[in-house]
Amino acid sequence: MADDRLQALADKQEIYELSCTYMRGQDRLDAEAHRSVFWDDAYCSYGIYEGGPDGFVEFAQGALKDHLSNHHMIGQVQIELDGDEAFGEVYYQAFHRIVSEDGEASDLFVSGRYVDRYEKRGDVWKIAYRSELVDWVRNVPAADAWFADSDMLPGARKPADPLYDRARMRRRHAS
Repeated sequence: MADDRLQALADKQEIYELSCTYMRGQDRLDAEAHRSVFWDDAYCSYGIYEGGPDGFVEFAQGALKDHLSNHHMIGQVQIELDGDEAFGEVYYQAFHRIVSEDGEASDLFVSGRYVDRYEKRGDVWKIAYRSELVDWVRNVPAADAWFADSDMLPGARKPADPLYDRARMRRRHAS
């Protein structure tokens, strides 16, 4: 009984990490990470895109590349295991710094849920079906001009983001 509970916990954690990797792939424009969460025969249903994972990743990376930045957050995650299949609902909130046709920066917020089906093949869980449901959207003028004049460290896309600079993280710094 305890072994079953531990396995269920491990399975749910592995499935949860698929969404974390998916979000990182989008935010960092890391197509390899983005694609890695899907089985080759997965189906992606987004309304604006219907089809396989290769086409979806190409579509999504292409749509995000012109944004100045992106930031996706995962909210509550509900995963229901059913043997080597699982079903999930993943809440998300996405921030997109975009530039309009007239050159003005704005902040596009999209909030909704992913409704997923996962499959475990061998010892690996991946997404077999993902749909994105949009619950609300807001587009407002960019509101953080003060950030440009600050000493805060900005995030970036792959490979410039500090996430990918493991050597810098390992260096000892004088305190």
